[in-house]
Amino acid sequence: MKAKDYINALRVYEPGRPIDEVARELGFPDMAEIIKVASNENELGPSPMAVEAMRAAIPEMHRYPDGGAFHLKHKLAAFLDVDPTQILFGCGSNELIVFLSHVFLGKGTNIVMGTEAFAVYFLAAAMYEADVVRVPMPGHLHDLDAMLAAISPKTRLVAVCNPNNPTGTAVEPAALDDFIERLPGHVVAIIDEAYFEVMPEALKPNVLRHVREGRENVIVLRTFSKAYGLAGLRIGYGIGHAGLIGLLNKVRQPFNVSAMAQVAAMAALDDTTHLVETREMVAEGLAFFERELPRIGVQTVPSAANFILCRTGRGREVFAELQKRKVIVRPMDPYGLPDHIRITLGTPEQNRRVVDALRDVLP
Repeated sequence: MKAKDYINALRVYEPGRPIDEVARELGFPDMAEIIKVASNENELGPSPMAVEAMRAAIPEMHRYPDGGAFHLKHKLAAFLDVDPTQILFGCGSNELIVFLSHVFLGKGTNIVMGTEAFAVYFLAAAMYEADVVRVPMPGHLHDLDAMLAAISPKTRLVAVCNPNNPTGTAVEPAALDDFIERLPGHVVAIIDEAYFEVMPEALKPNVLRHVREGRENVIVLRTFSKAYGLAGLRIGYGIGHAGLIGLLNKVRQPFNVSAMAQVAAMAALDDTTHLVETREMVAEGLAFFERELPRIGVQTVPSAANFILCRTGRGREVFAELQKRKVIVRPMDPYGLPDHIRITLGTPEQNRRVVDALRDVLP
């Protein structure tokens, strides 16, 4: 079997470990005792209104989905105050990153991104044999001026994850506006806002303003996975100029978003109670960890997302020891942060268990 040489060189993305996998490996008979705070999921669960809508939709699951997601697209467009032609859905926002790479990247081109930014951007660029220009992130924060300086005639995409995964940091809204205004016309800026709904209000940018004003080379990525609790359904979306969305539609498979995901997303948009409760859980969890972790010698990075990056030392070893105590977190050595782990902000009970387990593990 002879694969393309550059495919052989690709590395596989390491996701957070599933609960049942850890239970099998370590011989835990009761999976309910294990907590997974590794993948930035919503620990309140899915939107109850989405669950109700999905139950009602079960009898129609023998039908193919609406490939254009007409009803969801129009509802979301009204919600965001954009035109429906400016929205594209994907199997998670990850698929949209692949679409963008497919359309714009290839040999002799590059993408500019932070050294500690979301790994899928690197992997998607490698799929299309493009180069990746990695810009250092002092203080674990995107250096927007340095990213602009790194752009060359070969650059086609620049990615700013805001808040950034896995660091949780967010740039100042005014700085992001300035970055977009100074962006060369031959480069598309991907502003990845997967955690937008749980951001502190003071840090929330208004990037959609640039889309509404007709900026052709900006796309905003968001998702129903995090705040809305629909990660298992895999549905995300991009908002950009109609011309840019039209290009991405050319490489989209006809039925890339399931009918169940579309039904759930429409209902989740109406579930303001669940969204408010999620924001409260995140804020309370962040305050708890910022207070308790330093007490056991763990340094934290200021977060604007639903997770917190922590310096524990021996990150992979701490990750393994926590699993033995039925707590799954995320090791950060794949991001060049071998002394760190990442913890999802969960329920009060989950958060206490994480701190208690860390206290037991750390010297």
